Amino acid sequence: MTQTRPREKTPGVEGADEANRRQALIRASARLFRDKGFEATTVRDIAGAVGMRSGSPFYHFSNKQDILKAVMEEGLRQGLERTEAALGMASTPQQRFRAMVRTHYGILHDEGSEFIAVLLYDWRSLPDEHKADIVAVKDRYDRLWHVCLKDLMDAGLLGANSERDPSAAGDVKTARLMIMGAINFTVTWYKQQAGRGAMDLDALADRTVRFFMREAP
Repeated sequence: MTQTRPREKTPGVEGADEANRRQALIRASARLFRDKGFEATTVRDIAGAVGMRSGSPFYHFSNKQDILKAVMEEGLRQGLERTEAALGMASTPQQRFRAMVRTHYGILHDEGSEFIAVLLYDWRSLPDEHKADIVAVKDRYDRLWHVCLKDLMDAGLLGANSERDPSAAGDVKTARLMIMGAINFTVTWYKQQAGRGAMDLDALADRTVRFFMREAP
């Protein structure tokens, strides 16, 4: 009888497979959390969405709250990477603002981009011991917006008239909160539609820029 040699494990392959399964869990969780809400989604739902047994997610995460944290971290990581890439292709304050607005809409609404919506909807479900880590990453993203908006304000291209209301014209934090708040709120009402008169993300970004940015003095 011919004997077969035992299959040898390729170094690194098993680790890559585990990383892929973990990412699959994070993506499936993001979709479920957005569609059903964090509280209504069970670990069984998550496992079923990726073809795993109900207890398998606990090989990768301690509990459902850890999955929620991973979903939020993934969204912020992707957001940072996409925004930094977009900024690298813009040379003026106006171009950088438009790039950041369009990229943020993409982070919220592109296919497979449920992560930030989960952060917006389910922040209160995240345990306090996890919030500091998420805030630290979010602060990096907010700083990109702060620099961009300050450049616009310094050039007189955004916000209140500096000659009439210098305190408002220099309030970068409030400007950031108002602009990002308006963009983030589109997760509650915006749907991409095809056909004449429909507004895609490019058109939505252009209109947003026109609402907030002033003409060059």
